[in-house]
Amino acid sequence: MQRKPKIDRFNESVLSRYQIYNSIFITLPFDEITNTGVLLPLFSETCEKGYEKDKNPSEIVDRFFKKYHESPSEENKNDLLFRFIQYIERQVVLFDAIEDATFSVVNNMDGRGSLRNVKEEAEARNKMPELKAYLEHFKVRPVLTAHPTQFYPGSVLGIITDLSEAIKENDLNLIKKLLAQLGKTPFFKKEKPTPYDEAVSLIWYLEHVFYQSSSQIFNYIQNNIFGDTELSNQVLNLGFWPGGDRDGNPFVTTEITLKVADRLRSTILKNYYRDVRKLRRRITFKFVDKLITDLEDKLYENIFLESGRTTITPEETMDTLLEIKEILVAKHQSLFADEISDLINKMKLFGFFFANLDIRQDSRVHHNVLSNIVEESLGMGLDIFPKNYSKLSEEEQIKSLGKVVGKVNPSLFKHEMSRITLESIYAMKTIQNNNGELGCNRYIISNNGSVMNVMEAFAMIRMCDWEKPTVDVIPLFETVDDLEDAHNVMETLYTNKSYAEHLKRRGNKQTIMLGFSDGTKDGGYLMANWSIYKAKEALTTISRKYNVKVVFFDGRGGPPARGGGKTHQFYASLGPTIENEEVQLTIQGQTISSNFGTLESCQYNLEQLLSSGIANNVFSDEADRLNDEDRDTMNRLAEISYNAYVDFKKHPKFLPYLERMSTLKYYAKTNIGSRPSKRGKSDKLVFSDLRAIPFVGSWSQLKQNVPGFYGVGIAIEQFVENKEFDKVQSLYKNSAFFRTLLENSMMSLTKSFFKLTAYMQNDKEFGEFWKIIHDEYQRSKAMLLKVTGYSELMEDTRSMRASIQIRENIVLPLLTIQQYALLRIQELSKSKKESDTKLREVYERMVTRSLFGNINASRNSA
Repeated sequence: MQRKPKIDRFNESVLSRYQIYNSIFITLPFDEITNTGVLLPLFSETCEKGYEKDKNPSEIVDRFFKKYHESPSEENKNDLLFRFIQYIERQVVLFDAIEDATFSVVNNMDGRGSLRNVKEEAEARNKMPELKAYLEHFKVRPVLTAHPTQFYPGSVLGIITDLSEAIKENDLNLIKKLLAQLGKTPFFKKEKPTPYDEAVSLIWYLEHVFYQSSSQIFNYIQNNIFGDTELSNQVLNLGFWPGGDRDGNPFVTTEITLKVADRLRSTILKNYYRDVRKLRRRITFKFVDKLITDLEDKLYENIFLESGRTTITPEETMDTLLEIKEILVAKHQSLFADEISDLINKMKLFGFFFANLDIRQDSRVHHNVLSNIVEESLGMGLDIFPKNYSKLSEEEQIKSLGKVVGKVNPSLFKHEMSRITLESIYAMKTIQNNNGELGCNRYIISNNGSVMNVMEAFAMIRMCDWEKPTVDVIPLFETVDDLEDAHNVMETLYTNKSYAEHLKRRGNKQTIMLGFSDGTKDGGYLMANWSIYKAKEALTTISRKYNVKVVFFDGRGGPPARGGGKTHQFYASLGPTIENEEVQLTIQGQTISSNFGTLESCQYNLEQLLSSGIANNVFSDEADRLNDEDRDTMNRLAEISYNAYVDFKKHPKFLPYLERMSTLKYYAKTNIGSRPSKRGKSDKLVFSDLRAIPFVGSWSQLKQNVPGFYGVGIAIEQFVENKEFDKVQSLYKNSAFFRTLLENSMMSLTKSFFKLTAYMQNDKEFGEFWKIIHDEYQRSKAMLLKVTGYSELMEDTRSMRASIQIRENIVLPLLTIQQYALLRIQELSKSKKESDTKLREVYERMVTRSLFGNINASRNSA
């Protein structure tokens, strides 16, 4: 039987179910306003028709109340709008649950990009030896971060999981109960979570999703590709930031770091214990029954032990499992040997650490800390640094830092940040002792721009009784300028005697993180991504020159732009000029729950990432090989786009527009993350203090999505005007990297809706600025359609486009309420009456509450 097209499967499995279950949902009585669910569809219709007639949000809301309510008071109006917000939030959850439940129906789990497809293609092309050789060293590392781009509390995530299962089973009675539970469950947090709270939330995904999905993938590769030959490479390993990411988060303490590491260890032991407990019911044979019972007892005992006190090691556990398997094979006809093999493979993947806890801190903090350490250590008579260190040239200081060793006691220092920084390094040693080296062996330096930044961190590690540290020092190059200079920084490090010796001890392998939060914010869409691409090429060349294997760690929610992208296509598009032996990337917020939140979606997306590296290196016909003309075209497009974006940022209304016309200042009130919402302490808004998530999120709330397209249209149009459009077409035809960039920009454009804010074009202060953005939106849309030859945006991914459109329709009333509230705040701000001040606070609360559903609705963005 022929498989239906993906868009048909989506319409039948997702859209039709949503319509059915939503009709049930809106009739459930959740509160005292029993007709809320009845009125919401009418309000949605009023919004759609209102924007078609170019009405503004205030006119639309007023029209609705005039038509469907008899002269309600402002208080009654607002009560109903708040109820609408609650309903819409839950409609988004319902749609999420349906997409989760039907994931394996809509997506072909054995189709292109799956491991089965990869194996079959390798067999068909006689490339099995190459595939095996590549899988012996290729790795994928998803790194879970606590960066707050999702608002669901744990209780709601649990409902989504249960609702998805009920939908799979078509259990209508349970679905109704869960929808009723959903209607009464709070969606927002009254208090900010601690870093430990964030860690516990994400460990849930490790425990319930990644544990099974990762091992299923490893088992498939072992059994179906390697067979009797043992696969010694992990292939998949997991990274983890909550509790270790100190950058800009004063609430991450050494105590929390150690507590998170303990939680990771106890959780993986709990998972092993569950598996062993099940196996004990099956392995009841002579010689092995006692072995499995003793292992169960030891695992249970160690789950609850305090930090540092373990009575079993990973090595002992592995030896016991291997012994059990050997006896089963030799004496019991291999009965249940496969189940033991599965647990052995899990041990290979997760050890006693579960996920690698990364430590991260800002280079500027390191510099201040080191300056204080130098000053205080000299005052204490310690000879760690030369007495004239502060007067040395930078080159001499770097040489001096390479010689630093010692055993410094953090408690001796009066400077608080110096104590904290040194304590965090000692904590890494403790975690390695308790969880194994992979438990915590990476120190990331954000905002890295120089050799000095790396050597300061390296020196601090070595002065903590760690002359030969089992730690990788990872510079993070973020801004356009830092990316351009990255290869020079690394060449100097590769030729630095002490650092080169350290690299040799670490297997001549250097991980480099690129373009985390400030790339697109700093340089605009095209330049940020092209800068990273060129930096990778230059870093690959310089690393190969010095026989260093460079590994790139992409610091975004989903390359090639934070918050959006077909990630696997991005990696498959990289050419032979970029080292691609490992894929490492941060995953955050709704990307975790949407792409890795269920067993099916997690396995599918991990397999897609694995196949991207294979496609690039084993089946290399998809990879880029840019010729000189195409490279020149990409350079010029990026430069034109960059200049346009910089001019846009310099516009005198840029920051005032974000501050006064967007939801930027309301992000801090949502209590979704433990970090402060901006870097600086000043009340005045400064661009460099802006964190990327509130910055990108504010454009998203406006439905303007500037970071994903601004400058793209201007750049391509200039080629058209110069009669050089054929060069852009050539680049699009020859470069999968460029095609992926444009496809993801189309997603940003698809999620834009300028009719929502069209009223701003008449604003005396911001009207012209709004028109600048709108003009570039229209220009970018027209240019992308011209380059791709599409008749509509995202024409090649109709099911994803359909998903986006449904989500956008769900939240349109929510966005209308948000804009209505913002307009009312502007009106009331002009009044000094106490009653108006209180009313303004109500509307401010309305804006904050409206953020939740819209952000959650964007979950398909990566």
